[in-house]
Amino acid sequence: MLDHEGSVSLRCGRIELPKIYNADSPFAMGKANTVKEETDFTIIAHGLMVGIAQDAAAALPKSVTKARVLDTHTVKPMNEEAIVKAAKKTGRLVVAEEDLKAGGLGAAVTKTDVRTNPVPIEFVNLGDCYAESGDPQGLLQKYGSTAAAIVATVEKVKRRCWK
Repeated sequence: MLDHEGSVSLRCGRIELPKIYNADSPFAMGKANTVKEETDFTIIAHGLMVGIAQDAAAALPKSVTKARVLDTHTVKPMNEEAIVKAAKKTGRLVVAEEDLKAGGLGAAVTKTDVRTNPVPIEFVNLGDCYAESGDPQGLLQKYGSTAAAIVATVEKVKRRCWK
């Protein structure tokens, strides 16, 4: 961020997160990272939702569904190439974000999906309301930002479109 010329935004959470990256892990503005490689679905997330997406991928019945997890840590610029590659590889997307349904990561992924390689897509987000302040874990539960909600959304996409 220090080397980037222009505006940047950094979200700082209040809860302990799982360690996803090592000190030598690749990180570049505008480049997404595949943190779990699979073939049936892609769960696209960023921030604290990446760990939750990993938990969801682990909770899916492996004999039926295997989910790739893509960390789009930079929404602008968006790594459209990584999204197109994931959509072509898995054919179905679930976007998990702690943001409103209008705007944010979901909107950016949808624009890329529709314009390049349309595949079924669903969302786990805050819906159409601003979140309140409170206990972080309680708020994740209240607004459905959980591994169980992601699993249910993957199942919803699966019912809509069998690959």
